[in-house]
This record gives sequence, structure tokens and C-alpha cells, in this order.
Amino acid sequence: MPHRRILSLWFPRLGAERIMRAERGGIAGPLAVAEEVSNTQVISALNTAASAQGLQPGQPLRDAHAMCAALVVRPRNRPAEAAFLAALRRWAGKFSPWVAEAGEDGLILDLTGCAHLFGSEAVLMETAGRDCVEMGLSVQMGLADTLGAAWALARYAGEDAVPDRSGDAIDQEARATRARAQKRTPGHSAKRRHWTRGGAAPQVQAPPPQMGRIAGPGQAYGALGPLPVAALRLDNATVAQLNRLGLRRIGDLLGQPRAGLARRFGRGLVLRLDQAMGSAPEPVSPARSPDHFAVRLTLPEPIGLMEDLLAGIDRMLPRLCARLEARGKGARVLRLEAHRCDQEMEAVTLGLARASRAPDRIRPLLEMKLEQIDAGYGIDMLRLEVLQAEAIHARTPAGHMQAGAAVQARQEDGAALEDLIGRLGARLGLEAITRCHPAESHIPEKTFTVQAAAWSEPAAGDWPRPPRPRPLLIWRPELVHAPERPEVPERFRWRGRDWEPAAAEGPERIAPEWWLEDPNWRSGVRDYWVVATRSGERLWLFFAHGGALSPGWFCHGSFA
Repeated sequence: MPHRRILSLWFPRLGAERIMRAERGGIAGPLAVAEEVSNTQVISALNTAASAQGLQPGQPLRDAHAMCAALVVRPRNRPAEAAFLAALRRWAGKFSPWVAEAGEDGLILDLTGCAHLFGSEAVLMETAGRDCVEMGLSVQMGLADTLGAAWALARYAGEDAVPDRSGDAIDQEARATRARAQKRTPGHSAKRRHWTRGGAAPQVQAPPPQMGRIAGPGQAYGALGPLPVAALRLDNATVAQLNRLGLRRIGDLLGQPRAGLARRFGRGLVLRLDQAMGSAPEPVSPARSPDHFAVRLTLPEPIGLMEDLLAGIDRMLPRLCARLEARGKGARVLRLEAHRCDQEMEAVTLGLARASRAPDRIRPLLEMKLEQIDAGYGIDMLRLEVLQAEAIHARTPAGHMQAGAAVQARQEDGAALEDLIGRLGARLGLEAITRCHPAESHIPEKTFTVQAAAWSEPAAGDWPRPPRPRPLLIWRPELVHAPERPEVPERFRWRGRDWEPAAAEGPERIAPEWWLEDPNWRSGVRDYWVVATRSGERLWLFFAHGGALSPGWFCHGSFA
């Protein structure tokens, strides 16, 4: 059985180079990508020109501007970077079918049994590096038997282990050690002290020559030995503690007893060490490719009549629905593409009120959209694609015959309403069709919410009854010209007309929400009245007692 081979790709400038690709050469100088960390703008990525100026990721942005006045700064867009890394994951599929993302700026490939297709592992890495250069990306690679070893080689190969203490501290410690040594007599044998308590500082041996970024089969021990302990994917606190104890390289940990390391630093350190050496399993879990549903029909002769387009849809739609049914999905948004002879393409998009895979329900909606297609000199290819799919759960009828018939009738009634919403949405747009849902609030205009009918379910149960009758129509409060008294006026003027009340019912006092600041309720507490006028209208008037505004009468709605 061949050795397991893992390739790690690290893109250290992913955020900056993504922006440079989007700008298409518009940025030639130093570029930094900044994000907010603890109310401070911090650099997350740099391009090559910015790194040449001495800037570092993690540096505060104000310090970077002081070092480089010509620095161009762009805000970090994490979703865009994630989408760009997903595109790189699809590109890496040319080397191996097992590709997974490693953090926010890396990829992991399982190359077991794949390297010989490119000649050798070195040729494969050279091909990957050449592709990245053509895409304008900086990449560092590491190849080993384990995921941890490949990750460490990609990020830390060629770096020396830097001591955690500064040069001044080491120099002061050396002087103190020499002073203590001079006081001892030649024949005196004293207990050896630790270097943190005045003893001799540990001697750090020079690391062996680097083995490069490819560790041969079974050579993970020698390849990882010279690397710093941070290459084991440890947290910063553990790395700092290991450095203070003089354990700066992975080779320093390999000779230590595992039980002592686990007691002092926890099992996480031992687990990372075993994963890097292959003693503990760490599989590569590739990202699952999304479902893609599309069919096309190539025509021997160009067409342009509506009947011909419908005939083509009748041949494509059943095949598309069969694929959806095989995966337990239903189409929610579809796109029909008509490719013309003059290399132009006409496309229409269709949204459904409910996910469906029934051709007899989708076809009438597509037929309503065909009039938007300009056939031009003729259409030689049709393509039908599902842009958004949703799961459809199978239902098994249970119970006696009458209960099953009742359930089927309710489902058909719901489907009829959703088909109506779909037909109206094909003409007006699904966003233009809304429905109201009840909401918990004592404020009249907040007792309901407006939701898109195609993306929401009908409200369950009966609509809650208010404590007092509510008008059929509610609008923004409109000023009523009347005396500023809390009693119902004998006459008032509203919308350019004089009105005379015939009867009045009330008042109903409604207070504003004191925990929220609503500009429409700055007039304070309101007393609502149902006023019937002599001309037959029933209006909903209220008297605002005045809060941040002056008191007065307003009209808020009208009854049927």
C-alpha cells in the first residue's frame, strides 16, 4: 500500500492579491488590507510591495501609515475571501479529488496515488506553483506523509527557532552566571541550578540543513525537527511557555517524555505532535461539491416560433425534474437560456412560490416568460438550469380513506394558492406579492408584519382580536384642524373638507413604547376615538397630549 501523501498550499497574501485581481492592475504600489480588532484597525494582508517597506500582518494601521505614506488601504471582506478560496479549491481539483480548506488562507490536498499522473511530486508542485504565478498569487507548499507535517513545511520551512527572551535579558543572565562561577572554588561541587534561577543557559545547537519543502516517505521526523514549535499549530500562550523553557524546536519536544508534556501543557500538545508524526490519525475531509442541475438541447436548425420553444421545453423539463427527484430536491429558481446564431444569448429567470419538480406546474410559468426572449436570427441551443434548489420531503399518506382524502384536499388547496402566487410573480415579480402576519405589540401600526408571500408560510391560526375595533385602513397620522382640547370637537377640518361628527366612541388610551425611540410617537400619549360623521364615514381620530411635540388632533385610519 503506498504511503499517504498530503500537500499543503498556503496563500500568505490571499486578501491583498484578491483585491489586486479585482482592480485589474489599478493598484501598483503598497497595498494593505485592514480589519477591526478590539476597536483598532489592524493589517490582515499585504502585497509584495508593502512587505518590502517593512510592514507586517497584525501591525496597527496607524503605525503602517507612519512607515509608508503611500500605503493604499482596503477594508477586509471575509465573505469575498471565502468565495475566492472556494474557487481555488475547485482549481486544485485538477491535482486530486480530495481537496479541503485549511483555515482562511490555505488548502489541503490528499495526493495519494495522484503524483505519478504528473510525472513526480516535484513536477506536480512545480505545476501548481506555475498556475498560481499565472493567477497572480503567492503560494508556499509543503508535502509530507501527514497533514500536520505538510502544514508545518508550507508555513515554517526555512525559518529558524527564535528565542522568546530578548538579547538584553540573555546578556544580563550571562553576566550573573559568570559572576557566580568566579566565586566557586575549583574543588567545590554545587547543585546545578536551572537557567531561570541563575544557572547556565541551555546550549542551543545549530539546526541541521533544511530538507526543503518535500519530506520523503517516512522522513517526517527529520523534516520537522529543525522547525519552531509554532509549526505544530499550537496557541500563542503554549508557544511562549515552551520558548521560555528552552523548547524552541520540534526536535526538542520529540525527546521529551509524553507524560510530562501532557501534565504540563495538556493533551493538546501531545495530540498535535502525534498528528504531525503520524501516530494519531488526521483525515482530509474534502468539501462536498454542490448539486448542479442543468439540461440543454442542441437544435439541428435555428428556431424562432413560440411553439418550437415550447416543444424544446417539453423535451428538457421532464429530464430536469427527473434529476431533481433522484436527489430529493425541488426547483425554486430556474433560468432558461436561449443561445442565438449570432453568438448572443437571451435569458429569463423564473421564481416559484414553492419548490417543485412537477413539469405540469413549471411549464405554464415558463410559457409566460417566453415572450421576453428575442429570437433574432434564430435560436440553435436551449439550456435550462436550476439556480436554487430546496429539499422536498416525501410524504406517505396514513389513516382511513376519509382522512387521507381530507389531507390531499388541503394540500391541493395550498398548491393552488402557491401556483397563483407563481403566476402573478412571473408577471409582477415575487417581491411584489406580500402577506401579513400578526405581531405582538400594543402599537396599532406594529400589530402586523409584511412578508414576501413566496418566501413565507400563511399565518397559523386565527388572527388575534384586538381589545377594541381597529380600522380597515391605517395610514400615517394626518393633522386634523380642531381645537386643542381632549374632547371630541363639534366640527373639524381634514383633507381640505369640513367634517361634523354624528357619534363618537371612546376614548382608548395608548402609550408609546418607552423602551424604543420612535419618531412617529414623539407626540406622547394618545386618546383614540371612533368618530362617525354625518356623511357616513367612520374615522379613527386620536388626540395627542404632547410629548416632544405640541398637542393636537390627528386622523390615523378609516373603518369599512
